[in-house]
Amino acid sequence: MGTGALMLPTLPSLGRPVDPAALLEPGLDVGVKKRLADAALNAAKAEGASYTDVRIGRYLRQFVITREDKVQNIVNTESYGVGVRVIADGCWGFAAVVDAKNEAQTAKAAEEAVAIAKANAKLMKQPVQLAPQKGFGEVSWKAPIQKNAFEVPIQEKVDLLLSVNDAAMKNGANYVNSFLFMVNEQKYFASTDGSYIDQDIHRIWPVSTVTAIDPKSGKFETRQSLSSPMGMSYEYLQTNPADKVTGITTRYNKGYDMLEDMTAAAKQAKEKLTAKSVEAGKYDLILDPSHLWLTIHESVGHPLELDRVLGYEANFAGTSFATLDKLKSGNFQYGSKQVNLVADKTQPGSLGAVGWDDEGVKTKRWDLVKEGTLVNYQAIRDQVHILGENESHGCCYADSWGKVQFQRMPNVSLAPGRQALSVNDLIKDVKKGIYIIGDGSFSIDQQRYNFQFGGQLYYEIKDGQIAGMLKDVAYQSNTQEFWNSCVQICDEKDYRLGGSFFDGKGQPEQVSAVSHGSSTARFNGVNVINTARKI
Repeated sequence: MGTGALMLPTLPSLGRPVDPAALLEPGLDVGVKKRLADAALNAAKAEGASYTDVRIGRYLRQFVITREDKVQNIVNTESYGVGVRVIADGCWGFAAVVDAKNEAQTAKAAEEAVAIAKANAKLMKQPVQLAPQKGFGEVSWKAPIQKNAFEVPIQEKVDLLLSVNDAAMKNGANYVNSFLFMVNEQKYFASTDGSYIDQDIHRIWPVSTVTAIDPKSGKFETRQSLSSPMGMSYEYLQTNPADKVTGITTRYNKGYDMLEDMTAAAKQAKEKLTAKSVEAGKYDLILDPSHLWLTIHESVGHPLELDRVLGYEANFAGTSFATLDKLKSGNFQYGSKQVNLVADKTQPGSLGAVGWDDEGVKTKRWDLVKEGTLVNYQAIRDQVHILGENESHGCCYADSWGKVQFQRMPNVSLAPGRQALSVNDLIKDVKKGIYIIGDGSFSIDQQRYNFQFGGQLYYEIKDGQIAGMLKDVAYQSNTQEFWNSCVQICDEKDYRLGGSFFDGKGQPEQVSAVSHGSSTARFNGVNVINTARKI
């Protein structure tokens, strides 16, 4: 099965409940954080560590949760602490301390990390090989937000969600749930490489689900919002009419109109009740970015994590069919010539956009699949030597100061097509097809190879024209067959981001936020099944 990209797991490390005003209070001064970090660096060196990094984290979260005309919950939390990771006797060690306010506390954590490393070293088969990394001195990075969501009064957020719910109910919904998830991570990193990095990261996710019920049969249909979680703040909800693109669904290139989307969602959920059930068979699929992001996440993002390729990691997403021999062959056709899949930790507005990762590596963009051929994986400082490289890809993260950082998925996206193509251009040449919008249920095997995906909205295409709504649709394929069936991709004007706010990995579990961009794409001859079950 998949990774929980759509599920909301038990949220980790939320921290202590606080008054909303506390979320706006400044954190520790940079000078104070540097002194705390230096105390840990010096203590670890004195105990025999050959490498040390220190992460001082302040994590702020606010969740507003509503249903119909009621507020179900408002959550405000703050978590602060220090994590210290070391290499001693060639082995990793890690320790953390909550609410560390003085140098003695961080020094003690460093000493404990070294003691753990030395104890673990007795069982070590081979020492850690850490790729070299230059120090950057004292530097900083801030998400380029325009309106801090934490500064917006809770009443304004509640009013927005309740107005969205009201509009959905007036347009045919029987039930509606609306949420706002907001995160601010204030992260400070220091290492013996000579880096002192201060970063301020923001994320937001407005999400809703409407349900429409047929009173005669008791059957129901749902439609989830077509929003994307973003590495932005409240400006994501401030749309500009100039960015509006109309079609079967309305979208904005740079923002999200929650009210407009959920008004349409109520009408579309009601329409789904009387939609035609799909006939199973082979179809050409036109896949919207609001749908395709999840297929990218599961069939490209996870199988190209090097720890899964090596069998070191199997939690949530299994291992990978994309083994090292396929990369070494130099000619493994992951997809068609139209398919270029890139990893990118620098894309503005994306969930994964930061200046440096949790190992002090400057983030970058690199190719994973180039013109259909597998050319690389995602790897971190203690992995890249396996690939014959000496520079980390900069994708090492922890979801809390109190957990050790490890390899996490960067933004992984399908590059737009080079030819000028619109969605209508893709549709007009399709004889028998289905246009799929929005993400839905999915299943994928433990090698990230055989899979099945559903969506939110399905429209039949006959002889180049939209012929009406369908339901009970899911497509089945395998990763290599699917990406080799890609024949056309819209140009960059249609490019949009989707993504996961709570992507799970590891044991104990950690979650991360990751974006996946694409333009609308066409895949030929894909097997479609009817998911309706007769009772």
